[in-house]
Amino acid sequence: MRRLVLAIQFLTRLPMPRVIADDRDFAASIRWFPSAGLAVGALVCGAGWIGVQLDVWTGALLALIGWLWVTGALHLDGLADLADASGAVHKGPDRLRAVLADPHVGAMGATAVAVQVAAKLVLLHGLLEQRAWVALILIPFAARIGPLAWSRCLPPLHDGLGARFRHAVRPIDLLFWAVLLLAASWFAPALLVAPLLILLWAWKLRRLMGGISGDGHGAGIELVESGLLLATLIAGRF
Repeated sequence: MRRLVLAIQFLTRLPMPRVIADDRDFAASIRWFPSAGLAVGALVCGAGWIGVQLDVWTGALLALIGWLWVTGALHLDGLADLADASGAVHKGPDRLRAVLADPHVGAMGATAVAVQVAAKLVLLHGLLEQRAWVALILIPFAARIGPLAWSRCLPPLHDGLGARFRHAVRPIDLLFWAVLLLAASWFAPALLVAPLLILLWAWKLRRLMGGISGDGHGAGIELVESGLLLATLIAGRF
């Protein structure tokens, strides 16, 4: 259970009991990332339900604020870094890694964050109109299966999070969450798009950087979440 607690502590700002753990436990906590996603989804859904009692836009805003709060904007930071780095990729891998290591946010990074936040707000509005409560709970769960797959199929760029997680993910972990994702798709069929989005991001990272880093994980989670929000909204129209 301590690895589950570590996963929730790492990916969210939810209060959790203190646990004694080592680096091996922290690396293995990636196996529980999808469970942390369920906690994120539950809070987002609850905030949206409260806000929608006034009107749908208020619900979307509260859901978005809840999403940003519970994750501490952790993944948006990765998205900003990747957006800035993509603008430097033509200058070679050394320049790309230097931009990734730079703590400052450039114009492309700020733009990417603004577009992502706006996209989530609009998509949340659409899903709240459809009263897609179950999907809101399950989308963060599905997106956090991505880091397990990316850790297995992409080499780490440096001795950071990507390297620590790589050997912690076992084939049985991927199979376990894949089966649960398939079961969850009974309640939200658009979740079946998640494997495609996860694979597309792996392909993009391999072409862009040749591997995975903590920023790659964070950006991927954000983009898969938005993709699933869109897919769920489209599915609800038919």
